[in-house]
Amino acid sequence: MISILKISHVKLFLSVIPLIFGGFSVSWGTSYPFELARPLYIGARALGMGNAFTAVADDATAGFWNPAGLIQWQGVKIFGVSKIHDRQDYAFDPKGIGYSYRGNAFFWGNKIALRVAGGTPDFNYYSFGRQVGSYLAIGLSLKFKRKHPANYYQFFGSDFSYDVAMLSRPSPRIQIGVLMQNPPQKRAINLISFGLSYRRPRIIVSTDFVLSPSEIAESEIHLGAEWKFNKYLRLRTGISETHPTFGLGIVIWNLRLDYAWIREYGLGSHFVSAEFKG
Repeated sequence: MISILKISHVKLFLSVIPLIFGGFSVSWGTSYPFELARPLYIGARALGMGNAFTAVADDATAGFWNPAGLIQWQGVKIFGVSKIHDRQDYAFDPKGIGYSYRGNAFFWGNKIALRVAGGTPDFNYYSFGRQVGSYLAIGLSLKFKRKHPANYYQFFGSDFSYDVAMLSRPSPRIQIGVLMQNPPQKRAINLISFGLSYRRPRIIVSTDFVLSPSEIAESEIHLGAEWKFNKYLRLRTGISETHPTFGLGIVIWNLRLDYAWIREYGLGSHFVSAEFKG
């Protein structure tokens, strides 16, 4: 019986791959999406799943992706992620810590990139999540861009912006996430991410649709999947807009180590991250 179930999970995971990679033409952009205060590329797990994480958001990176998701565990989680290949092109090193207890959660995170077209995008996030019912949670992130260069530590920063989020679980297998973003130097919500995830005991399939109310033509689609191969190993695949992704994770006690690859500008970039749960 166990082997039959495992084979069915393999078939489900493999059936997702052609849906992810089929029907997309590859056209590389000229700037990186994380130059604004957006969650893209944060966490090798999310990146391996094609940046389709708004309706998953069940680890410490939720403070960036969907702060409402911070309530999905109890205790403390700490994470860090780093680009490990071709750092002369650009470097990207986010980190954060989240704490959740009885339906309330708090988070601090920092995302910084070096050697990109936007200068030095460096953002501090202060996030809060709260469960407001059996099937609904809400979240808020306050974001501050830190100036570079600066000869003093910036606890907050300038260019204040915010995110408003929601996470709903209408059934044990389905989650719906919404992230409404106010990017820096914008007066109101200018980006909205709609996420949908479907869970089986060993499989997660997720999708994100991102649009700008003021610029509908700039919509994005992200697709991803994660397969729990066994107690220790996770396999992931996805597509972030037109960029294919792949990833794997290793779970050892309260530590999870993740690797992700994404094809960019005709080449590949490699990321690793680690998360510890206390």
